[in-house]
Order: sequence, then C-alpha cells, then structure tokens
Amino acid sequence: MGESGKHKWFSFHHHRSASATTMPQHNPGETPTEFLCPITGFLMSDPVVVASGQTFERISVQVCRNLGFAPKLLDGTQPDISTVIPNLAMKSTILSWCSRNKLEHPRPPDYAYVEGVVRARLDKDPGNRVSKSEILPPVAENSALDYDSMMGAIRSRSRNSISSSNSLPLHHARPASHSMFSPSSHPSSEVYTGAENPNRIHSSFSTSDYSSFPPMTPEEEEIFNKLTSANTIDHEQGLILLRKTTRSSENARISLCTDRILSLLRSLIVSRYNIVQTNAAASVVNLSLEKPNKLKIVRSGFVPLLVDVLKSGSTEAQEHVIGALFSLAVEEENKMVIGVLGAVEPLLHALRSSESERARQDAALALYHLSLIPNNRARLVRAGAVPMMLSMVRSGESASRILLLLCNLAACSEGKGAMLDGNAVAILVGKLREGGVDSEAARENCVGALLTLSIGNMRFRGLASEAGAEEILTEIVESESGSERLKEKAAKILQTMGGGEREFGEGAEAREWNRMLEASGLSRSQFQGGGQKEGFAYSSQF
Repeated sequence: MGESGKHKWFSFHHHRSASATTMPQHNPGETPTEFLCPITGFLMSDPVVVASGQTFERISVQVCRNLGFAPKLLDGTQPDISTVIPNLAMKSTILSWCSRNKLEHPRPPDYAYVEGVVRARLDKDPGNRVSKSEILPPVAENSALDYDSMMGAIRSRSRNSISSSNSLPLHHARPASHSMFSPSSHPSSEVYTGAENPNRIHSSFSTSDYSSFPPMTPEEEEIFNKLTSANTIDHEQGLILLRKTTRSSENARISLCTDRILSLLRSLIVSRYNIVQTNAAASVVNLSLEKPNKLKIVRSGFVPLLVDVLKSGSTEAQEHVIGALFSLAVEEENKMVIGVLGAVEPLLHALRSSESERARQDAALALYHLSLIPNNRARLVRAGAVPMMLSMVRSGESASRILLLLCNLAACSEGKGAMLDGNAVAILVGKLREGGVDSEAARENCVGALLTLSIGNMRFRGLASEAGAEEILTEIVESESGSERLKEKAAKILQTMGGGEREFGEGAEAREWNRMLEASGLSRSQFQGGGQKEGFAYSSQF
C-alpha cells in the first residue's frame, strides 16, 4: 500500500519511548503486513474489521473513536470506523503463523501507549478530528418484509431437507480456500486450528475451554460428545442428530445455539469430508431460523467460513450456505457485516451460475436483503451486478426477483449510472412492450425500476423517449386491467418525461410516493404489501 507497500498510515512504529512491556515484540521486516495494525504497526492481538473493510487492532479503533480522530490511508481515503466486527479468521491465522514460526502470541498493546501515538498524530494533523456524531453507527432502517412470515418457507424447507446425505459414503473434498483478508490464500485449516485434520476436534475444543459456561442439557451433551470425538463417523452422526433435532423444534434451535456447539460447527463446516461439511452447513441454516440466533451466529465468526464454503465447498453444502446467508441477512444488524466480509460476489456467482433453482432463488433473496443498505448496493455495482442482471432480464431468467434487485440498485447513484450506461431503459421498455414479464409482480417491478431511474436524472427523459416508453406507459395507465399501484407508477414516469407535476391524494399511497421521491432514494416501503408465495411474505413484486 503506498510507496512502501506497507499497511501503515503514519510512522507510529517509530515511537520507541514506551516500555517493552507495553508493545508487542516482533520483527516488522519478517511479519506479513496484513497482520500488522495500520495505526500501531504491531502484530494484532484482537483484530477487528471496520465498516469500510479494513482490519485494525481493536484498541486502536477504540482510541481513535474516543479521541474523535479519523485516520487516513496513504492514498488519502478515510476508513469508516463507526462499526467493528471481530475478525476471528485473521486472529486465528495470526496465531497459527506465530506457532509455525515459534513466536510468542501477540499481546494487546497498552491503551495509554496507543493513545499517546494517536494524540501525537492528532497534534500534527488537527484537521483529522471529527465529531462523535460522524463516527457513531448510523441508525438502521426498518425492514420492509414481515419477519415471521418470511422465515416460514425456510422452516418448511428445513423440515423437508434431511437429504440422502446421511447415508452417503464419505468423500474427500478439497479444503476451502480463505482469501478474505489478505492477498494470499490461506487454507481454512490455517484459519481454524484443528480443521486440517478432522480427527483433531477434541484437542482443539476441549471441555476445559467451557468450564465457566452453564451446564449442558442432556441433549446438548450427547451432541457435544459426538462432535468432540476423535472419530469422523461420530462427527457425522453428531451433526445429523443436531440437524434433525433443530429441523422442526423452535425450542431446540434456541437451546442448542450455544457457544460450545457454535465453536464446533465453525471447525466442522470447513471439513474436507463432504458429508460432514454438508450437515454442518444445514445445521447452521436450522439454527439461524430463530431471530435471537441470527446475531449470535454472525458474531461467532461464521460469515467468512460460509463464504469460504460458498466458493469451494460441495454443491449440496453450497446450497445450504446460500440459505444460511439469506436467513442471516434478514436481520438488520447483519446486513453490513455480511457485505463487508465478502458474501456479495459469491452470491452473485451463485445467482448466475448455480444449477439449483432453489439456490438461485435464495441467492436472489439474500442479495435483495443485503441491497437494502447503501454500502451493499455500492458493493453490488462494483462487483458487476448491473450488466449481469440486465443480461438475465433480457433472457428472462428469474425476472421478478432480478427486477426487484435492480430497483434497489437504481436507488444509488452508482447503480443508476451503471444501469443507464448499460441500456437499462431500452431493455426494460422492451420487456414491457414484448410482454416479456410473465406476471403482474414482474410487470410492476419493471415499471418500478423505470420509475427509480427517472427520479432526479436528466438523462432519463431522452433515453425513455428514444425507447418509446411513452406509448407503452400510456397503455398501462389507460388499461382496464392492472393494479392501481402499477398505474400510479406508470403515470409518475409519464409526468417526469413531460416535465409536469402531480398532486397525490391522501392515504398510504401518497405517503409511499412522497418517501420514494426523497433525495436519499427509494424507501423500502415501496416493496411492502401483497401476495404470499411459498410461505414467504413476499412483496407484491415477488
């Protein structure tokens, strides 16, 4: 990074006045730069990922936030330190690297030392001070889709998903690669001690690690004993038991989502044995169905491992992982975390390339929920989602869900620009004219995407006129069929094309349209209400 190639923003590591006991000892020349805190220059003992994706020592972020200091990268950009996520994968990788090189494990830096370093820099660059309101976490938006109904199909799917995998022979699968946090690729066996050898679970997670935990129920103890066995067959049987137990019992899902069980699942989900990996992934899906478990699972460090399996796991395990990411993404506080930790690109790949219709549907729903926050919309655009989705719309693949995703992407400036540059207006108008949308929901989403593109954009009028949008939109408005909601959207686009204004009546529709026209983009309320499908509280667009 920068001229030196080091991940250091300031020459903090030249401050040698602190005692040796306050600073971790290492040789900077021999340490991978991604293991060093950019603020202190020392090996990280408690790495955390900030909202913008970089990794720091936790104490360094804490000091910067307490002092209202916004550090800068060498390229002049400032990371968003409003939120931190434990980077368990990086921590385990650092500890593994230290063990291989016979080095002492890093110790947390002294708070006073880090504070002195940051204050020294703050004195030199007072312009980097920001108000606390600028670095506090943003207020989360409210979810548009009904939570309880939404989880219905996953529960139903879970009850019927005990597959033939519990009778399959064991197959070796290549270990999942882990390249989330550094340029190099780390096998998952290096990320979580004990994953390299499936028979080392017991040594990695001994019962002594849980001496301060509440006592186990008989049900948990039976599963725990199997999962900590040295025998892979016991792991398989324990996971099948966990999967079956949590398949239909809400109480079991709550009671078995313990730190003990989660720590074992983290190791087993990267197993080289397909059957072990598949049942571990399915168990995570089942546990994630209960709302109290969603944050707990994400905060336990599962997202990088789920992404890892999605990239290189067995086909069946990948399907379960996609379902797990969808389930976890429903929780508001998880959306940013899942996006930061790299789930967007592999989910896009699954949406485009998976041979399983269920996997494609779940990937679309996961991306829909992730795209409800601005940062993830930008990530989707940067990952090439717009041309891919426009191509899928043109070919008629998963049209309704893809159109709904495009509505979300059009609500951000990057997405709107990419869609206009990608000939989205002509494609969407063409689908309406040709009858290429096979349902009322898809038709409404198509018009909704055009409406989103039209708001606050001077290019839209010319592109829409060139595509012949006025004729087809007028037909929609004057048609005796079609919902009032669809006609309202079409009428608003015509008003935008004509440069006129329109007064809306009182009630829910008026409030919704007012929200849609806010400068910040479309509100989620545009997606509320409507039909049920397969147990989910899909909006009328799904």
